[in-house]
Amino acid sequence: MADENGATRADDKVDALVVGAGPAGLMAAETLAKSGRNVLICEGKPSAGRKFLMAGKSGLNLTKDEDLSRFVRAYGEAADWLYPMIAKLDPVEIMAFSEDLGQPVFTGSTGRVFPKTMKASPLLRAWLQRIEAELRLRWNWTGFAGDGLRFDTPDGERVLHSEVTVLALGGASWARLGSDGAWASWLSEKGVELAPFKPANMGIEVTWSDHMIPHFGAPLKNIALSVNGKTVKGEAVLSQRGLEGGGIYTVSAPVRDGAELAIDLLPGRDVVELTRRLSGRPKKQTLTKALTKLGLDEAKRALLREFAHPLPEDAGELAALIKALPVRHNGPRPMDEAISTAGGVTQAAVTSGLMLRDLPGIHVAGEMLDWEAPTGGYLISGCLATGRWAGEHAARYWR
Repeated sequence: MADENGATRADDKVDALVVGAGPAGLMAAETLAKSGRNVLICEGKPSAGRKFLMAGKSGLNLTKDEDLSRFVRAYGEAADWLYPMIAKLDPVEIMAFSEDLGQPVFTGSTGRVFPKTMKASPLLRAWLQRIEAELRLRWNWTGFAGDGLRFDTPDGERVLHSEVTVLALGGASWARLGSDGAWASWLSEKGVELAPFKPANMGIEVTWSDHMIPHFGAPLKNIALSVNGKTVKGEAVLSQRGLEGGGIYTVSAPVRDGAELAIDLLPGRDVVELTRRLSGRPKKQTLTKALTKLGLDEAKRALLREFAHPLPEDAGELAALIKALPVRHNGPRPMDEAISTAGGVTQAAVTSGLMLRDLPGIHVAGEMLDWEAPTGGYLISGCLATGRWAGEHAARYWR
């Protein structure tokens, strides 16, 4: 892949254009190139795959090794829409994709799949070398110019006219990595139907009392979180800003939309047992000692007191709180801090091949589309699958 800052003339014509060099864009570009198209990739940042590399800092969870029908259910309301795309590039295919790039994978105890290097950079380097396309860095899309796309480049403004285009500019979180959602206004002006952006896989904001300060950064292990009658096991972290971590991200969408959240601090014990243990504690035993003996570590005891102060004297009431502690919070953390976003280009706005109905020849992939999924391999899988799908259909399109 050529890597240049760009030297095209204003109003150049290109065969196939991909805007955005994240996983969705790169997959679309590779698919287009394999079909015989001459592909130009324009990326606004100084390097490709910045959010992809950020994801790799925690191990690069590429996908999840589970049955396709169960895997697709993670996409919630968008599951039926995305099913054919994910079936075409399912978890098995994504594992093979990594292996083909010289990055063998392993499956963790929860089914999550990672490169053995636990890094994104080796995979990205190999992928960029394999894609037969030209990459223009610091080419920032700034909107439409007639039937062309206008870019701010190191050499000034450029307008590109392409036979076919795939837009893969991400959602509206982590703007510093390139996903700022600025494209939404330009598509809206063209009549494209958009769903409002909402944070997804984000922390929950909590205004803590001072007694929680010593516990910032402490993990909450072996807990269960309940929302809308559904309970999931996981972990969380007490941060200065609130509650974060994989368990919180799993339930963040319904909490964002107004559902109440409760935490089971001892999911392996039932209320009857806890009530009996608390009722039978020696009179000289402090409550802190009793809670510790039940299995509540310092962070869990602090959280219990934070959300249930003063603690009830009745053993049954206290046991019930340990099993279902209501979480008082101020809603989701700001969208730019979220791992991903919901909202964007709606299903109604695109054809079955992900081409914009109001802008023939322009396809959309990745987080620009209105879908969301929890962390655990589903996000990158969704981006890769929609990128390939858009690339395949764009390759067959002729104006």
